[in-house]
Amino acid sequence: MPKIILLAHNIRSTHNVGAIFRTAEGFGVSQIILSGYTPYPRLPKDTRLPHIADKLTLQIHKTALGAELLVPFTFNEHPPLEALKASGYRIVGLEQDQRSSMLPSYHPADKIALLLGEEVEGISQGLIEQCDDLIEIPMHGKKESYNVSVATGIALYALTTG
Repeated sequence: MPKIILLAHNIRSTHNVGAIFRTAEGFGVSQIILSGYTPYPRLPKDTRLPHIADKLTLQIHKTALGAELLVPFTFNEHPPLEALKASGYRIVGLEQDQRSSMLPSYHPADKIALLLGEEVEGISQGLIEQCDDLIEIPMHGKKESYNVSVATGIALYALTTG
């Protein structure tokens, strides 16, 4: 099973963030790195106004149900892709793209950083270009994508059991 770090960049919804924490805990993700405008739970030495940090922490807790206390996390303005690559992680974007491999046929490296993007727009082109690999979940219905937290669960299942 690969060592997995999740990179949640520009995820708008606290409910999605909480669900990602809960799913990550269940699949043994070693760390979550939240970036961009992604809301995050209270941190030591948090620089946000206390009432804002408390409100976001409570909202995330509603779906994380305590997983936010179990999975180590950090907040960075930008995803630290170069630092992760330097530490031996393969950056894998979860995105529909011409370069994408279908998830069932993807063979993960020993250390991967799974990059998740915005709920509506996905991963920006600039970040896509920095990914080592792109993976896509096959769609069989009429909608063109899954919710980001649902897609995270599907991807983590495939990456940890394949």
